[in-house]
Amino acid sequence: MAEPTPRRHEPRLRPAPLLFEPAEAAADPEHFFDLESVDDPRALLERATELTHAFRAAADRAMEFQALAAAQLADPRRFDRLTTADIAERAEWTEDYAKKMVEFGRDLMRGEPAD
Repeated sequence: MAEPTPRRHEPRLRPAPLLFEPAEAAADPEHFFDLESVDDPRALLERATELTHAFRAAADRAMEFQALAAAQLADPRRFDRLTTADIAERAEWTEDYAKKMVEFGRDLMRGEPAD
């Protein structure tokens, strides 16, 4: 499981940049951020670790935005609000998970740290 994402009162670490992959390179199933061309195992471990941290940070950040969007969509003050079942269907979640994400998003909007 990914490490917890720092909250607003903690500085965010900048992950390694995810380098742009040209379409022809991305089309090759063996190609992955040019890691296959790294011959030195130390350099390969370092770069692969950087990418792992970058992907985890990106996934954590994207999940926070999902939670914020879910909370906004479920806001009872919206005339076009969605039920948690509707949110779950759109995000391909279970309804229970959608409820948790709505709560997480509300906590984020209030500036509360995650448990």
